[in-house]
Formats: sequence, C-alpha cells, structure tokens
Amino acid sequence: MLGDFILENIVKDKKYVPVIESRLRKRIVEVPKEIYDASGINIFGKRIKSLIFSTDVAIIKNCNADGVIAVYPFTPQLSITHAIIEVSPSPVFVGVGGGLTTGQRSIDIALHAELHGAFGVVLNAPTPNELIVEMKKKIDIPIVITIVSEKECIEERIKAGVSIFNVSGGPKTAELVQNIRTRFPHIPIIATGGPSVESIRNTIKAGANAITYTPPSTAKMFSNIMHNYRETL
Repeated sequence: MLGDFILENIVKDKKYVPVIESRLRKRIVEVPKEIYDASGINIFGKRIKSLIFSTDVAIIKNCNADGVIAVYPFTPQLSITHAIIEVSPSPVFVGVGGGLTTGQRSIDIALHAELHGAFGVVLNAPTPNELIVEMKKKIDIPIVITIVSEKECIEERIKAGVSIFNVSGGPKTAELVQNIRTRFPHIPIIATGGPSVESIRNTIKAGANAITYTPPSTAKMFSNIMHNYRETL
C-alpha cells in the first residue's frame, strides 16, 4: 500500500527527478538552480541553459553544467583546446581569439577546434567583421561573439555570420541583453549571470537564453575541505 501511494504521487508530480550519486562522486560543482528558468539554446540537438566559465579540467569534469565556455587571457592553443574537449562530459565552446590573435591564425584555430569536437567558437569583442565573414566560410559550427558595450553594431555582426551573442557587460549585462532582445527577438543570447541569484534572474528576465557561471577556484574549494579535515581531527 505504501509503495502504491509513493508511486501514485511520483506520477502526479511530473517534475520529480530521481537522483543517483555515489560516495566518491557526491562533491561536484553545481550551477545555481535559477539558471534552469532560462529557455536554453538548442544546438545540434542538445538544449543548453548553463555554461561553466572555466579552463580547469578538474572542475569541468566535476560539474553539472550543460556546457563549457573555455575562454582565457592567452593566445589560443590547440593543446589546451584538445585537453578540455577530451575531458569535458558536455559540449565545449572554445575561444579562438579575434583581438591580439586574429586573421588566418584565428580561422585555422577555429577549424581545428571544430575538427576536435568543439560545439562552437567564441570570438573576442574587438574582432573585425571581415574575420567573421571569412571564418563563417570555413567552419560549420556556431560563431559566438562577445558583446561588452552598447556601442556594438549588432546588425553588422549578424550580417557577418555570428550565430550567438555572448553578453558580458558587468553590472550592465541585463540592460545590454534587454536592448538586444528588444531589437532582435529571436537571436540566441548567452550572458554572464553575475554575482547573485537576483542578477541571474534579472538577466534571464531581460531575455538571456543561457547563463554562464563562474565557479569557485579549486584553491577555494580545497580551503573549505581542509577546514573540515582540521575540525574532525
């Protein structure tokens, strides 16, 4: 009778999600649950709502994000791209330059990223539209452009071949998202979630389809673990 009662209530609750975890894999980096209020972006049959902003392969391997956005402040290197894609259990969007690293070099990096299995390439804000046009001719995965200011000419970016906008405007992120969404109702938008649950909600409400989340560093997580160890000794 008790089993029938539990089963009946599970069937009624369509949002019930069974959870399976193990003793060794219980500690993972979880993205804020508020992110799942976003609509998501369907890319090659996979719906992506959350992206973890990291190049730390240990964090990437042990998180529940739908995807990875691997952009870093150095010239893109194929060895890094390959390592992240090899480790990641979810789709990876790879930084391919556009600022200091540009021209044919960026195009070559983008093509190699696609051949290694990247789901998309991410270009920096200074990227010239001419580079986007040429890159679009060479690759078959989405080109993501980073938007940092309201001064960006969004229409020209779309005409050049951009598929997705990655909005990173600091405290003005939600405002930038809303401006783009008002003018272009159907363009896919990824945006930084900001430092709080409230900022994530505001960014989604403004029109972001997916949210990037910056996880705590491994040093910070280790600090908490070590504190617990000391308390138990």
